[in-house]
Amino acid sequence: MTTAAAPPQLAARARAARTSPVREILALTARPEVISFAGGLPAPELIDADGIRRAYDQVLTDEPRRVLQYSTSEGDPDLRAAIAARLARRGLPTEPDHLLVTTGSQQALTLLATALLEPGDAVVVEDPTYLAVLQCFGFAGARVLPAPTDSQGIIPDELADLVARERPRLLYLVPTFQNPTGRTMPADRREAIAEVAARQGLWIVEDDPYGELRYEGTAQPWIASYPAAADRTVLLGSFSKTMAPGMRLGWLRAPAALRRACVIAKQAADLHTSTVDQAAAARYLADADPDVHIARMCAVYRERRDAMVDGLAGALPAGSSWNRPEGGMFVWARLPAGHDATALLPAVVAHDVAYVPGAPFFAGAPDPGTLRLSFATHAPARIAEGMARLARALGGQAATG
Repeated sequence: MTTAAAPPQLAARARAARTSPVREILALTARPEVISFAGGLPAPELIDADGIRRAYDQVLTDEPRRVLQYSTSEGDPDLRAAIAARLARRGLPTEPDHLLVTTGSQQALTLLATALLEPGDAVVVEDPTYLAVLQCFGFAGARVLPAPTDSQGIIPDELADLVARERPRLLYLVPTFQNPTGRTMPADRREAIAEVAARQGLWIVEDDPYGELRYEGTAQPWIASYPAAADRTVLLGSFSKTMAPGMRLGWLRAPAALRRACVIAKQAADLHTSTVDQAAAARYLADADPDVHIARMCAVYRERRDAMVDGLAGALPAGSSWNRPEGGMFVWARLPAGHDATALLPAVVAHDVAYVPGAPFFAGAPDPGTLRLSFATHAPARIAEGMARLARALGGQAATG
C-alpha cells in the first residue's frame, strides 16, 4: 500500500499573503441593521441604473455580434477615445493609444507589478496607504517602504532621502482625496515629487479613482502633467466611483514601452476586459451626460460629508481629531492616546455600527488610534443615527475636530 505524501505547498508568495482586513470587516457588517462606515461603497441610489441599462440595450441591439465577441487587449477604441477626451478636457492632453482598459484599476496595479517589479525590489508608498496595494506589492515579492507624510501627503525632501538611500523601483500614491485619509496633496508638492522622480530614476504610479468627486476647493494638476515626470508616470483611473463598481472598468495611461509591457501582461491574465461592458460604458459616456450625473453625486456626497464631520464631535471621545476632506469618500480620525481602534471594534459592531481601524493601512509602524469612516453610502439621517450608535459604543462626548 502506497503512503501518500503531503500535498504540495502553495507558492511562497501565496503562503505569505495576508487577507484584506477591510473585506473581513465588511463580512462582519453585512447584516442590514448595521450602519457601516467601513466600505468605500458608492451610494447605490446614485448609480444611474436606467442610463446604464439603456446603454447595454443599445449596444446589444445595434452591434450584438461585435459586443459579445472577443476583443483587443488594449480595449474598446470608442471607450479609449472617450477617456482620452475627458482627460484632455481636465487638462491632460491624451490620445486613445496612450491608454489601456483594465478590469478595474486594481488590475492595473497587478499589471504594473508584473511589468516593473522583481522579487526583492523596493517600492515606496504613502503611510498610510491604500490597503489593496499592500496586498498587490506583497504578492509581487516587493519590499514596501513607507514614505514620511503629514496632513498634506508625502514630504518631498524626506522622500528624496529615502529614494537615494533605498533605490526603489517605483512610488505609488493617491494624491487627490487619498484612501484612507481623504487628504489632497498641493501642487507644489506634486511638482517636487516629479522632480525627485526625474533626478533619481523613479517610476510614479499616480492613482486617481476619486478625483472627479470634488465638493470644494480647486482641482490640483496631475503629477503626470509635469514635464519632469511625463516619461515615468503612470496615471490610473476607474469608473467604479462615477459609473458603477460592478462593471469593473478601469484604465491606465502610461509611456509607450511600459504600456506595451502591460498589454502583454494583460494578455496572460485575461486576454481582454469584458467587451460588452466596455461597449456599454462607451455608449453611456456618449449618450448620457456624465458630467451632470457626477455633479449630482457631488452635491449629495457633500451633504453626507458635512453630516459625518459635524456628527463626529459628539460621537468620538474627547481629545479625538479628524479632517474635513475636500472630496472623495473618506474621513480620517484619530482617537486620544491610549485608545486602540482595532480593539474597540467588536464593541462598536455590537452597537450595530462599524468603521475600519486605521492600523492595516500602514506600511510602517501603525497608529493604533486611527480609523477610517466612509460617508458616501448613507443619507444624512442614517449617518446621524450611526454617529449616535458610535457615541454609545465609545462613550463619545464633545470632542475637538
